[in-house]
Amino acid sequence: MNFKEELREFAQRNKMKSKGPLCVALVVTRHAKKLGLPLKADELLTDAGGQVMGLGKSAVQTILNEHGIDRVLAEEGGRTSRGNVGNMRKYAAFLNELHSQGPVDLDAVENWWIERVKEYFAGKPFILRFDASKSLRAVIRDLLEQAERRQAQSPGATFVGTMLQHLVGAKLNLLLDLAIEHHGASVADESSGREGDFLVEDVAIHVTTSPSEALLRKCKRNLDNGLKPVIITMHRGAVVAEGLADQAGFGERLDIFEAEQFLAGNLYELGKFGQSGRRTTAEQLVDAYNQIIDECETDPSLRIEVSR
Repeated sequence: MNFKEELREFAQRNKMKSKGPLCVALVVTRHAKKLGLPLKADELLTDAGGQVMGLGKSAVQTILNEHGIDRVLAEEGGRTSRGNVGNMRKYAAFLNELHSQGPVDLDAVENWWIERVKEYFAGKPFILRFDASKSLRAVIRDLLEQAERRQAQSPGATFVGTMLQHLVGAKLNLLLDLAIEHHGASVADESSGREGDFLVEDVAIHVTTSPSEALLRKCKRNLDNGLKPVIITMHRGAVVAEGLADQAGFGERLDIFEAEQFLAGNLYELGKFGQSGRRTTAEQLVDAYNQIIDECETDPSLRIEVSR
């Protein structure tokens, strides 16, 4: 595992994504560059012991300015954020552990955190516009179209697939009493040994925007292992998946659902088909989705807000 992967896991595990923790990471990294590793956490506290030494707007903005960023990350530089001393201790211990494994490129580490700051500034959430005059499919389609537009502006990004996977995961959380295991959208099934994106009882659920022959081979392995494969995909993807499954000779053994219908149908059912129930359930879906984003992804711009 390289240092970027270790940083990503550390940031996810300790929720180092908001402005306060980001300020702590930048300042502590700069202390490490000046003092060297390993760090002594107690020496990074102010005399009163209640704040991180040097943690303030001026110090943070100096670091950002060196990287060509003039926007203010936090007016108090994270000083007033709860838990900043705890975050400092965790991060200092993390850097010390990296150091114990070999030389640490602290310039590269600082650059990694700068990229997280840029993501934070770019992190305008998606908006779920709940309009009672529109179908639930149209409401969900609007969300996915927002992701498509953002993805078109960011070559290489996978906003649509990530949103779709975690919306399905959020729906499963609401629907089932079982503990559903969630993963970052970039974590491949093969590398993690998973049978699909979600495994519920004997059902292996695959969420994708673009069904492929590789996915159908995975579904065939599911069948061989006694599992029931299900594909959830976009409208045009459903047509492709059906064709590939028929060509592979097991179309009648594979369930394929169009994502908008899959999600909308359950919002009706969970909301007991009432207007207020539908909105309440949609808000619960968004809350569950955002919790998954906070736990599994590093990009806060993937979050969704419900328009009022």
